[in-house]
Amino acid sequence: QLQLVESGGGSVQAGGSLRLSCAAWGYTGGSYCMAWFRQAPGKEREGVATIDSGGSTSLADSVKGRFTISKDNAKNTLYLEMNSLKPEDTAMYYCAADRRPSVCGDRWSSGYNYWGQGTQVTVSS
Repeated sequence: QLQLVESGGGSVQAGGSLRLSCAAWGYTGGSYCMAWFRQAPGKEREGVATIDSGGSTSLADSVKGRFTISKDNAKNTLYLEMNSLKPEDTAMYYCAADRRPSVCGDRWSSGYNYWGQGTQVTVSS
């Protein structure tokens, strides 16, 4: 059973930076795709960034040029580097993982099997 634990959230002013981490515990092998999602109060959850098992990435239009997704396979850790943060980036951020082709083949699928507990990001103006 894969367990995902996010960290790195916090409160920053607009224009600031944060780096989120997502540690994957209980990994026993296999190819996983992973993603970052976020959900602001009163809004639907939205996909922010994805990375497949080969390292190919996708970013939502709203964060292109500001956010970077990466992973360290040796550490079983996923990252989200966030720069030039805006108040509209304020949300709970979740990491997700799956290995099913039906999920990994749909970049923004919300049907990931494994989810973390979330880490709060608050950006003030």
